[in-house]
Amino acid sequence: MLDKSLEKVPLRNFYISEEQSVYLLSSSDAKKLKDWVSLCITQLQKLGYRQIELIGKGAYGFAFAGLDASEQHCVFKFSRVNLPQHIQDRLADEAYMLSQVKHSNVPAYITYQVVKKQGILMMQRAKGIDLEHYSLKHGRLPVRTIIDIACQLADLLKILRQHSKNGIESPIVHGDIKPSNLVIDEQTGKIALIDWGSAVFAQLDAQGRYISSNVMHLMSSDLQTSNARMGDIYFIGKEQRLGGLSSPRFDEQGVAGTLYALASAQSCRFGYKAIPARSLGLPMEFATMLDSMLSDDSYLQQQAGDYFLQHMPRLKNLVLPDLKLFDDKALLPVWVSPKHYELDTVVYSSRKSFLRETSEEQSIAYVDDVQLEKYYKNYLEGMGETEKAFIAAVGRLGRYPVVGGLVVHWQAGGIYIDSSLNLYDASLSDAFNIAVNNVVMLAQSITRIGTFKACLFNARNTIHLSRDNVRQPFIAPDNVSIPYHMAPVLSAEDASKQHSYFEDGRDPDEQLTLPDAIMDDIASLNLIRHTGCIIFEVSELNMKIHSYYRLLDNDAAQEFNSLLQGILHKVSLIIDLGVGGYMKLPFKDTRHFKHMPQETERYYPANPQQG
Repeated sequence: MLDKSLEKVPLRNFYISEEQSVYLLSSSDAKKLKDWVSLCITQLQKLGYRQIELIGKGAYGFAFAGLDASEQHCVFKFSRVNLPQHIQDRLADEAYMLSQVKHSNVPAYITYQVVKKQGILMMQRAKGIDLEHYSLKHGRLPVRTIIDIACQLADLLKILRQHSKNGIESPIVHGDIKPSNLVIDEQTGKIALIDWGSAVFAQLDAQGRYISSNVMHLMSSDLQTSNARMGDIYFIGKEQRLGGLSSPRFDEQGVAGTLYALASAQSCRFGYKAIPARSLGLPMEFATMLDSMLSDDSYLQQQAGDYFLQHMPRLKNLVLPDLKLFDDKALLPVWVSPKHYELDTVVYSSRKSFLRETSEEQSIAYVDDVQLEKYYKNYLEGMGETEKAFIAAVGRLGRYPVVGGLVVHWQAGGIYIDSSLNLYDASLSDAFNIAVNNVVMLAQSITRIGTFKACLFNARNTIHLSRDNVRQPFIAPDNVSIPYHMAPVLSAEDASKQHSYFEDGRDPDEQLTLPDAIMDDIASLNLIRHTGCIIFEVSELNMKIHSYYRLLDNDAAQEFNSLLQGILHKVSLIIDLGVGGYMKLPFKDTRHFKHMPQETERYYPANPQQG
């Protein structure tokens, strides 16, 4: 896990979105996780619930689903017991805020109880799939679906604004509206807003006026300090991210980011300057409103937010048959396997420093985890909006069962992209193509000169080594090997292409120096036609070796395997700490794209029958 020195380093806007892949945890941490999950399931079974399953985990706790005695589908949230008590107490706060909301688009609160000092929040389970997974599965959502979701969210925001407590105005701010916190019933299209862990009572109303029934309270210092909790910075607005006083406007921004992400098949709000809503085939009125809600101009944001709440009931009546408005053929080569494999894809990307508008924050230099931006999203601070969107778009590729690599070269004459993308689920091909195209379009709108590279590997292949102290070398057991698989025999066309090439050279964003003996073996590997990557992630007591290798020359299998084993046997020579890796693409097949600051306007036709 992360180095102890991090505890001394203040990380601004710290936010953890999801738990690290279990395959990247050390064996002891993985065992602790499995034991803890088993304990939670056992506790729920003792309370009389059945068919318990883990459905989610994050920085603060776990979520399970199960059936109660009346066969009702329920969700149970547990806080992590190793967290400070004031953090564990947030689950009780969430229970209280959820109990205040009575709405058909919000799963009902059932109870909160403490069992052996362990808080458990119980609520109804929303029917369906969360919109982040739905988006990954389907890609860009149909216009009809987008409008229907927008209408339901507008209605819910109105209800939250109108909330009162003991007859006193007390608007509720959810604080973390995003696709993964919205569940859609695919049969009915009904959505449900879940995860109320960031919810608070608003300090300001929509007009920016203080909310209080007590004159003395208005004069207190409480109104100088925000009670807002940090939502996902991929979706929340600037005011919330910077710690402003909580307001219903926060949720308007969460809705805007969510609708934009679903309409564009992205996983964040940041791409709106390069790929504006008015380029996404939406009705002109709706697209203009959405672009205005995402604007940097706070006054325009608020005007558009008011328009959204007022006019969505009318926009719901638009006739919106499903039209094919885009050619979603992938702009980069994608090899789709005829077989389906279960992968746990992780993206390791480097050379991000040139994307920054300001120098890298010193605190981040201490962080060397391969899934950095999943944990410390403030690593994106200092980047422009489009640069953030590009990083997020590359990360979205890793949400698919895909392995390979990507190298983007920005030059004065355009963008040159080399890639090897291997998808192992044909049913996701259309959605994955859109994700690939978003990477390309966002790259086209970045005008800097530099290089970015990313490796996509299967975390299930990660090798874990450990040692008791830094004086001991890392030793790979004899029964461990770096895996690879044989590719089908190359076609005559592929076999005649220019030999595969090596992405080498010292990477400014990598901190690990490998010993010459390992570099010699990597250089020898380079002479064999293959594709893949190897990444070494070394901390004081643990080493992870991530890899993905696909051999393209069947006759070289013995030599290839021997070199991989040689690398593994020489890890005892590694004395440096940090992260470093090397990637090889199968052949030179560079794609060139022009610089394009912004995608052109494309609206849903005013008369779809003629469109």
